[in-house]
Amino acid sequence: MRFMMIVKATTDSEAGNLPSQELLDAMQKYNEELVRAGVLLAADGLQPSSGAIRISYPEPGGKPKVVDGPFTEAKEMIAGYTLIEVKSREEAIEWALRMPDPHGFGQGEIELRQVFEMEELADDPETIARDAALRQLVREQHKA
Repeated sequence: MRFMMIVKATTDSEAGNLPSQELLDAMQKYNEELVRAGVLLAADGLQPSSGAIRISYPEPGGKPKVVDGPFTEAKEMIAGYTLIEVKSREEAIEWALRMPDPHGFGQGEIELRQVFEMEELADDPETIARDAALRQLVREQHKA
C-alpha cells in the first residue's frame, strides 16, 4: 500500500522562508529512518506557489487554461510530500506521526492519503499489466 504524506503550506513557506538547519537535520534523520525501514519511495519540498503554474480544464473537451502563481489560501497549498510504501494504513499513520513538525513553528499540518493501485481502478488484465510494465521501466531507468 502506498501513502502520500502531503505537507500543507503555511504563510512562511509561501513567502519562501527556508527551513532552519535544525529542521533540515530532523527531516534528514526522519528520511534516513524511512530508508532503513525500506518504505521511502520519494520525498521533496516544493517551492512557493509564486513560481507555480496551474492548468485547469474549464470545459469538457475544451482547451486547458494556464494561470501563473502565486495562488491564494496558503492553507490549501502543498509545501512538500513524502511517498511511502507500507503494509497497512496503521503503519502509514505511525510513520506520519513520527515526522517532525514540517515547518518547525507549530504550524505544520500533514494530510495522509492512500494512493490508488491500478487494480483498484481497472479490472482489465491488459491495462493492469501495461501499468506494471511501465512502473518496472521507471524503476530500471532510475537505477541506471
